[in-house]
Amino acid sequence: MNQVSDRLRALRGLMRLSSVPALLLTSPASRRYYSGFEAGDTLLNESSGALLITARGQYLLTDSRYTEAARAQAPLFRIVTCRQGLARGLAGLPALEKAASLHLEPEFVSLALFNEIKKARPGLRPAAAPFDPAGPRAQKTPAEIRLVQKALAITEAAVSALWEMMEPGLTEREAAFFLEREFRRLGADGPAFETIVASGPNGALPHAEPDRKKIRPGETVIIDCGARFKGYCADITRTRIIGRSRKWQREIYAIVKEAQDRALAVLAPGRSAAEVDRAARDFIAARGYGQYFGHSLGHGVGLFIHEAPRLSPRSREELRPGHIVTVEPGIYLPGRGGVRLEQLALVTDRGAKILNRNEDFYNF
Repeated sequence: MNQVSDRLRALRGLMRLSSVPALLLTSPASRRYYSGFEAGDTLLNESSGALLITARGQYLLTDSRYTEAARAQAPLFRIVTCRQGLARGLAGLPALEKAASLHLEPEFVSLALFNEIKKARPGLRPAAAPFDPAGPRAQKTPAEIRLVQKALAITEAAVSALWEMMEPGLTEREAAFFLEREFRRLGADGPAFETIVASGPNGALPHAEPDRKKIRPGETVIIDCGARFKGYCADITRTRIIGRSRKWQREIYAIVKEAQDRALAVLAPGRSAAEVDRAARDFIAARGYGQYFGHSLGHGVGLFIHEAPRLSPRSREELRPGHIVTVEPGIYLPGRGGVRLEQLALVTDRGAKILNRNEDFYNF
């Protein structure tokens, strides 16, 4: 519980600096990070609980489905069972009687909940938190790094097993199901996100959904997947060709791999996230494929599959030791296919360390 205590102490420091008397945390990742409560949510309007943090108290508000689990997993919190919804549960707390405002995580509060809080406590003014409560999560502790590495090792083992059994005629859905089954067999909580298997022309869609399409000889096959282990995520992407490759496939593969290497070479503390993105993006553009690389280079990974820092042209973030980020350039040619390659890298005091143990790059 020392870890939770340290995190709460740091959070209260941010609250004092920003004059925040009461903070409501509703994202599953923030809830787990600051309390240890492990329940997850499927939708924004299906919350399994929220944390209320004040200067002197901390409360975990949930419903009867989770009360016992909350008591076991979040012993530093007072557990409040909300029998008439979160808003009314908050309204009944003495800790908020003198509070003029309640600060929220705006990306994880629905308009319905916002209005319910105002209605339940007319004198309480809901407002967006002036700082990002998720900010401290970006720099991972050694214990968190180990959990990401374990999730990554499971992911790599599953992908290697898929390559060994993959052959023409296998459908994208069958391949995705195989990976997700392997994750659980190898000890994962489950997939960290919806598994992507995209073959042939579907590979031109960066976030293609696996369908009944059969994988054919000579097609590129993009696998983008990740396991979740004890709440922490992994994320890798690999591209292979089943059968004999073509010149255009070899060309864009080599460009994407070189772009990734260039980005990894400049990944270091003190660098701007936008600068790392630019190292890959400018190279792809110089080779004539700039218009076919539309997404950001990468993102942070932890309790959420997408979190700070974000490696994008618009990012204003600076890289710091403890950041774990994806580096995943790609080229996508409509009607033909695509290539994306992704590594997980840890920013260290001296530079960057690739966390992947099995790079599994395919030599065309």
